[in-house]
Amino acid sequence: MGMLQKQRFELKYKISEAKAQQIRFFVQNYLACDSYGITQPNLSYSVNSLYLDSPSMKTYKDTINGDRNRFKLRIRYYDFDDTPVYFEIKRRHNKVIRKKRAQVHRWAVKDILAGQIPTVEHLVNQSAEEFLAMEEFSYLQNLLVARPVLLVSYFREAYELEHSNAVRVTFDRNVTSNPNTSINFMKNNPGDLKAFGDTVILELKFTNKFPNWLQELTQLFHLRQESAAKYVDSIEAHKFKKIEMA
Repeated sequence: MGMLQKQRFELKYKISEAKAQQIRFFVQNYLACDSYGITQPNLSYSVNSLYLDSPSMKTYKDTINGDRNRFKLRIRYYDFDDTPVYFEIKRRHNKVIRKKRAQVHRWAVKDILAGQIPTVEHLVNQSAEEFLAMEEFSYLQNLLVARPVLLVSYFREAYELEHSNAVRVTFDRNVTSNPNTSINFMKNNPGDLKAFGDTVILELKFTNKFPNWLQELTQLFHLRQESAAKYVDSIEAHKFKKIEMA
């Protein structure tokens, strides 16, 4: 699942599956499939992100309004029984993405979200850095009175520099979502609404300078940068579905 890039730039593109296959071939000249993906069929693994938001949907609205300094709260987990979950704060400051996360035991999740003060026992890795991340998550959650709103699931194929997280390229497929107000970590409960259809979301992530070969990639495949916010676009898709059904 790769190393955490604490501060990075992210460029997103929506591409066809045919183009994704060509880009994969190009990327494999420079990056290695990440250590978990390499063990999986199709080099891909399931990612589940449970997004939290305030009753007024503040983090959703901040994105819609193009707020240059915004954040999202999410709990990320993978489809394995009793594996830890990640409490994540994803901040955007102008064009820079900053990410903090804490790896938390599953048994502690409901208690923390119910307002229990986090303790080091809740953490898988009992480091000061992760404890501060969990404390900040808890603080922001309480500040917003945030609760689970939407579960977004997809399959990720990821490539990165060996022994480094300076450059990471991901292909996300089959992005599905479900309005979700519970913490049940259900397997195979992605919902049936595909906000992006069969489009593949390509993300180029880098911590410092934009590598020359990535520049070459964007030119060679005529890539046009655009927004692909899984949380926001999924909510928009659900709204549209409700209007259609009305």
